[in-house]
Amino acid sequence: MKTTQANFINSLTLIAMPIWAILAFEPTLEKTNNYTALIPVVFAIFLLLCHNGLKKKNKVISHIAVLLTLIAIIAIYVKPFSAAMSDESTIRIIRNGIMLLTGVISMITFIQSFISARKK
Repeated sequence: MKTTQANFINSLTLIAMPIWAILAFEPTLEKTNNYTALIPVVFAIFLLLCHNGLKKKNKVISHIAVLLTLIAIIAIYVKPFSAAMSDESTIRIIRNGIMLLTGVISMITFIQSFISARKK
């Protein structure tokens, strides 16, 4: 998989999953501010803005995308995924797990890209 494809799939997931959570009207989201569920969407927007730079193999843009992806993975794991695990909410675990999975796949793709570029 190319870095641009992995980044695009990760971005779409970071947009779709929070919107699904908000539209599902879960009791935990009704008690809190619904806008916090949109934090991954902000990361997705920035990752989508990096898309053209990734196509052109711009090193700075690639490193920015990696940093944003890493921050998103950590942020999703630390609070939402951990809270879903402690609440044993299957649907929340699935949603956050999907976001984590696409983020990790994207990160692996970036690392493979950096290794192959380094070899050249």
